[in-house]
Amino acid sequence: MFVPLHDANRLKHIDLQYVTLGLIAANVLVFVFVNLVATEEGLYATVFSLGYTPAVVNDFSELPPELVLIPEELSLVSYAFLHGDFWHLGGNMLFLWVFGDNVEDALGHFRFFVFYILCAIAGALAHGLMDPASAAPLIGASGAVAGIVGAYLLLHPKVRVWVLVLGRVPLPLPAWIPLVFWVGFQFAMLAFLGDDQVSWAAHVGGIVAGMALVLVLRRRGVPLFDREVRAPKAVEIEADKPPTHGPWGRG
Repeated sequence: MFVPLHDANRLKHIDLQYVTLGLIAANVLVFVFVNLVATEEGLYATVFSLGYTPAVVNDFSELPPELVLIPEELSLVSYAFLHGDFWHLGGNMLFLWVFGDNVEDALGHFRFFVFYILCAIAGALAHGLMDPASAAPLIGASGAVAGIVGAYLLLHPKVRVWVLVLGRVPLPLPAWIPLVFWVGFQFAMLAFLGDDQVSWAAHVGGIVAGMALVLVLRRRGVPLFDREVRAPKAVEIEADKPPTHGPWGRG
């Protein structure tokens, strides 16, 4: 696969991607508290209390009362702020760092936050559809991040992105090359493996949601596929030459 390192894609509408930075900070803080500060019992309780468990949400089973911290429906969002280990967290946050700022720029701060949450929910729902009675909790921001990848692919397929190919070779490639490969890989893994240790369904659900949502949530006038926005040419009237018709124009 590939690891994204940097994209040469400046911000056009915002000065600072503070929602993206805030989401990264929130994920890191939760990880530090849950995985490094809490006890092993606390980690177990947090994963089952805040992770998305299809069997619980779909009423096939119930959590023990001592593990009920939030309404079960809120786990459709809370699961996306939990991660199993440093590599799980680091991979998701790297994708969010590289691609999130430009999606936030295209949508605006508030709509980007809504976009992120909706992609997380879509990822959880897609995961639940694969096995509605699963008692294993889903955790991780992959569904939300996959939505960002899908949106970026529609917005900026031609932008050069530095990627680490096979974990060794840094190359600057048009974004569509690694992103199409990455998206296709998620669909292929879901088709051939289903959901094993990795929820490929959550990734696919996030991708589909991200591609659909960016079409309706992006700022007015923000183009797709790196098309240029051309301003209409101004009509100049010579100062010493009066117009040949009134200010109402002609049809």
